[in-house]
Amino acid sequence: MTADNTLAYIDQASHLWVRASGHVHGIQATWVYRRDIDVDGLSRVLDNLAEGLLGRRIERSPLPFGRHRWVAQHESTGLHFSPPVSSRGDLAGWEVARAEVPIDPEWGPGWHVGVLPIAEYGTAVSLVVSHTVIDGMGLCLAVADAVNGVTHDFGYPPPRSRRRGRVLIADVRQAAKDVPDVLRALAAMPKQARRAKRSPTRPAARSAAATSAAQVDLPVSMPTATVYIDLADWDARAASLGGTSNSLFAGFAAKLAERRARVRADGLVNLTYPVNDRTEHDTRANALQALTLRLGKFKDQQALLPLTPFLPTAVVRRVPAEAAGAADLPVGCSNFGDVDPAAASVDGTAADYFSIRLIAQHLRSTSTELTFGELYFVSGRSCGKLFITARAYHPGTANSRAELCQLITQTLADFELIGDVK
Repeated sequence: MTADNTLAYIDQASHLWVRASGHVHGIQATWVYRRDIDVDGLSRVLDNLAEGLLGRRIERSPLPFGRHRWVAQHESTGLHFSPPVSSRGDLAGWEVARAEVPIDPEWGPGWHVGVLPIAEYGTAVSLVVSHTVIDGMGLCLAVADAVNGVTHDFGYPPPRSRRRGRVLIADVRQAAKDVPDVLRALAAMPKQARRAKRSPTRPAARSAAATSAAQVDLPVSMPTATVYIDLADWDARAASLGGTSNSLFAGFAAKLAERRARVRADGLVNLTYPVNDRTEHDTRANALQALTLRLGKFKDQQALLPLTPFLPTAVVRRVPAEAAGAADLPVGCSNFGDVDPAAASVDGTAADYFSIRLIAQHLRSTSTELTFGELYFVSGRSCGKLFITARAYHPGTANSRAELCQLITQTLADFELIGDVK
């Protein structure tokens, strides 16, 4: 199958933010086996992954206002074996270290895989991939295909395989084709500006400590933690509360946000749900919509995406956090539901634990996206467990992983649940 290799507007916007901010957002999948893994099986899966949506990178348009394109990058990244550790308690630090190994959606590598032997326990596998290359649901589908031996040829050309003259002609034609989208985006701008001005919710003023901390330019390693809860216990608790697995996840996120003081000035917690609308043969990296308290605001922002190719990186660097809705203190909630068992079998056999989390590289205390802090949860049902991963940052505080783990433990107690916090 030959696919159009032009980036979707949202994917080009993601790439633009990487270049403007210097921050690379990604996804980290972790598999934990209570045994040695099948290295040959894992290697076969990685080779298959390189023949799917992960087997690509971005090639920029030579036009200042051109649409970028996908090109093939089929070489497998190989395996990085870390020295053995003494216990599973060392897993969290290793995950952080793997999350900090550089990835880049344009220059590569767009993804990488690490293996950690755990003495007298088993093995962990970490896959980190740029969010500009693929989203979480796409990653699960890609891994499941790779495990099942399914590969895809999207017909992407090799890097720098087209002559510059042909590229210019093709990109000018694409720009002409995009004119109606651009005109609609320009027409939507006044509505978006009016909506931003009359936003009814404003957060409480940041503390003096937070404001002072934001002025100090220091690297930020955002705390992350994972909790695994037995599925039977989770579902039983949801039923006893008269809810569902999804509503219990929402309640858990809202309660922890309240404990973390991530509450708007009107006393509400602003849960934001990205909704994946990926279809068969979908080559978008980010096949996302969003479900928020004010969906209309997101639709207006989405309508402006065709303007992305015309935005200089210097302008994007100066876009305030308020423009992206950060002042409303959103609490991100990505819910994968039931994960395909094949996605939890990265060496070809079922893992004992599987989880996904969001990661960010090269963040600093002065980064625009951290102006109002962050709290994000990812949840899914896999390997007989409900996993919830969390990452959190609050300006002007210690932002320790130990504190985040404590918040998770306290929130579990609020719902009379027992979990394995890692």
